[in-house]
Amino acid sequence: MASTEVESGTVEPLAALTDGALAMLGQLVAQSGWNQTPQDWALFARLGSVFVVRDAGGRIVASGAVLPMGERAAWISMILVAPDVRGRGLGHRMFAHCLDAVQAAGRTAMLDATPAGEALYRQFDFEPLWRLTRWQRGARPALSAPVPEAAPSLDTLAALDAEALGFARGPVLDHLVRRSDSRVLRHADGFAIVRAGRVAHHIGPLLATDEGAAAALLTEAAGSLPGALFVDVPDDRPLLREWLTSTGFTPQRGFARMALGADAPAGQHSFIHAIAGPEFG
Repeated sequence: MASTEVESGTVEPLAALTDGALAMLGQLVAQSGWNQTPQDWALFARLGSVFVVRDAGGRIVASGAVLPMGERAAWISMILVAPDVRGRGLGHRMFAHCLDAVQAAGRTAMLDATPAGEALYRQFDFEPLWRLTRWQRGARPALSAPVPEAAPSLDTLAALDAEALGFARGPVLDHLVRRSDSRVLRHADGFAIVRAGRVAHHIGPLLATDEGAAAALLTEAAGSLPGALFVDVPDDRPLLREWLTSTGFTPQRGFARMALGADAPAGQHSFIHAIAGPEFG
């Protein structure tokens, strides 16, 4: 039986993303019902930092990740705690450690909060910038075959992404695009990335200069995928909300995009029609 004794609750950087560590991190994801994969953890470890708390037996019982974004921002995510040690302040301690790491680097801390997380982050003076909803669709037959496309120019994707967000995250996009289980859909006025997750494919980021182009991309992406789907859409997108409802998607839960302080990068929010996921912004 796994030990439930957490001797000190000390937060420490993950020294190496070994197979054993990946298995324990994957268990935290599964226990929380989240969608991240080993490739996501590899991205955090390569481009940012992963922090953990271990119990007396060496089992990882809490996690957090910090991912630098551009020159001024950093994303905090993956604040997970094993069910058998919840209620002991480990999530609070992990988040405080991640926030200290961001502030020590002189960056603005940003995140996408679940409803439960929002209450915690408000204690640290985070404020919501805008709200979004995760929409989900169950597995069904694909309506169309994926259309083969030439490899996209990362520079073109990254330029629109940076304009939308207010900061550049080229290395993150490069990682997402190069995955063997990812696909990029292009439109004259935007793009979408589709990737496999633990329990569902994720559509996002989906960026476009207008909502009509975004709806066309979403139609193509969803129509070519037979399995379960997640897409995280800003709440102020009435056309997309109507499309999602009419095609069998249902709201799963809301998120709040939050930032600490008044210096959060300001991009073209109207270009963001689906985010890359709460772990990546």
